[in-house]
Amino acid sequence: MPRPDAPSGRTGRPPVTDRARILAAARRIIERDGWEKLTVRRLAADLGIGTTTLYHHVRDREDLLVQLINEVAETTLHLDLPEAPRDRVIAAATAIHDALAALPWAAEILITDGFLGRLGEPALRMVEVIVAGAVECGCTPEQAVDVFRSVWYYLVGEILVRVHSVRRQAGNVRPADDEAFFGDDLDMSQIPHLAALGDRWEELAARDTFPQGIEAFVDGLLARATR
Repeated sequence: MPRPDAPSGRTGRPPVTDRARILAAARRIIERDGWEKLTVRRLAADLGIGTTTLYHHVRDREDLLVQLINEVAETTLHLDLPEAPRDRVIAAATAIHDALAALPWAAEILITDGFLGRLGEPALRMVEVIVAGAVECGCTPEQAVDVFRSVWYYLVGEILVRVHSVRRQAGNVRPADDEAFFGDDLDMSQIPHLAALGDRWEELAARDTFPQGIEAFVDGLLARATR
């Protein structure tokens, strides 16, 4: 009796194990449903592969997100840096800020200590620029690390506040038109400057003051360190 033909193999979409395609699929999920919905299991299903296969390329969900951040850094963090070390510190900090502002979920991933060791070379070059610039301005290596960490906390904090403000506004979580910005039960004589601002507070707080703020912040950090 003739032996039946062997199966010709899996039909349909072939397994995708290329890093670029994996990251592209992850970006699509984030753009469509938000980064909170991105899981290894869901990504594997979208790609038509098993989770075991995907784990050959990513350790876990956090590693997947860090790889996405590194990919963005590879394509965006290329700067013609100014000559003055102080200006290089500001340019690098601004570049990091703008890259993260385009991926607001990334700031939430990178707020834990130890993230530095997981970044790729393009992102680390920006860290190097800040540390080297601080040293050239007269900081010790220890002070230069303090400058970077302070700048990092400032720019990440600014991004996170704005992200959560946008989410709140998108959910219409804001005072009604006939409500005062400050509660009616407050003694406004104890906060006269805030009382004078009144409902203008939200308008003023929504302005983008990062460019001026980072310059003033870096100048203050360098001046204090080299005093």
